[in-house]
Amino acid sequence: MGLLTTDWLSTIDYGEGWELQKRLVKEIDREERPDTLLLLEHSPTYTIGSDRHPEHLLYGKDELARRGIALYEIDRGGDITYHGPGQLVGYPLIYLDAVGLDLHRYLRNLEEVLIRMLADFGIEGGRKPEYTGVWVGEEKIAAIGVKFNKARTRRGFVTSHGFAFNVRDNVGRDGFQGIIPCGITEYGVTSLEALTGQRYEPEEIGRRVLPYFSEVFGYGTVTPLETLSS
Repeated sequence: MGLLTTDWLSTIDYGEGWELQKRLVKEIDREERPDTLLLLEHSPTYTIGSDRHPEHLLYGKDELARRGIALYEIDRGGDITYHGPGQLVGYPLIYLDAVGLDLHRYLRNLEEVLIRMLADFGIEGGRKPEYTGVWVGEEKIAAIGVKFNKARTRRGFVTSHGFAFNVRDNVGRDGFQGIIPCGITEYGVTSLEALTGQRYEPEEIGRRVLPYFSEVFGYGTVTPLETLSS
């Protein structure tokens, strides 16, 4: 697939990241920018996807304000999830040609990237046929929700949104107790720290994701992970 550029954004507000995605999607559509993988952390945020089940949010407006958690209704697929410090968020902004297009395969490929990365830690990640995401046993370690933006200047789509991988234990303590994640009541959530007993930084895990992303999606060249310039 040619060149993939990769950028580390550190911790940014969800709304800022969403607007950045929209801008870069247009640039990629116009072939002004190569395919891009944004890696980052968000400040505490709940996002409600296009499935729109507000009853899966357990906190009211006052409690959200007290805890400093933002709330966005957004344009990706899926239900409600949490983003916050200690979680690696990845936004692949990729042009998918209409020829031979398989949107479900794109989702499975995102899962495969994280499953292969988990194997580096001796962890067997897997899938559940009824749910999108990556699981370790009966607990979810990564949520996936995407949008396929119809290209304006050529046939096909440019992807946005992506995956959220729980690196540290605090992710579950800080945010998931305030929602029914993705509307799933029968399973829990976990993190890399809980599974290994080791503390990792999301940026470190982002760097470990890159070779698997290149491998699964077939990029010939991947730029080193750098801070995105304005």
